[in-house]
Amino acid sequence: MHIAIAGNIGAGKTTLTKLLAKHYKWEAQLEDVVDNPYLDDFYNQMERWSFNLQVYFLNSRFRQVQQIRQSGKDIIQDRTIYEDAHIFAPNLHAMGLMTNRDYENYRSLFDLMESLIKGPDVLIYLRSSIPNLVSQIHKRGRDYENSISIDYLSRLNERYEAWIHGYNKGKLLIIDVDNLDFVDNPEDLGNVINTIDAEINGLF
Repeated sequence: MHIAIAGNIGAGKTTLTKLLAKHYKWEAQLEDVVDNPYLDDFYNQMERWSFNLQVYFLNSRFRQVQQIRQSGKDIIQDRTIYEDAHIFAPNLHAMGLMTNRDYENYRSLFDLMESLIKGPDVLIYLRSSIPNLVSQIHKRGRDYENSISIDYLSRLNERYEAWIHGYNKGKLLIIDVDNLDFVDNPEDLGNVINTIDAEINGLF
């Protein structure tokens, strides 16, 4: 089974991925931020590195999806290939940080990859307000995220909502995370797990 967690920067995807992997004994596939050779450069000079970064993520996630399907294991994935193509790349393009030529090249590559993969069995979308995202980003204190503006997060949030509204790749679970604390409040995590149990049991 393939479960994926989607959501804006700071929504709590990685934290929830790890907690659910531990609870269900699923294998966690985390986003490649540590070994990503473009991330620091991108945040310092978005226009120059946006295409390189997006192609890197696309390649990395396409590989992940293939491995998930081939492994036959129950896997939970932190962020999906669709978010890059429906949210991050078009947002960079709309902000003038990716040229038309690069964006069309990127979209063509994504369309080809999408034709070869299947969506997750269940997508969990973590919906969050901007103040909550900002608070979480500051709390984790990653240097390269210090320059992220509220305007940038707002644009991403709008695109997330539009994408989720039309999402049709499989089962969708929306969790509002503004008033949830998975880490320090076991009851909150328990409620999320109960919701997921109901969704997963409905698959069989």
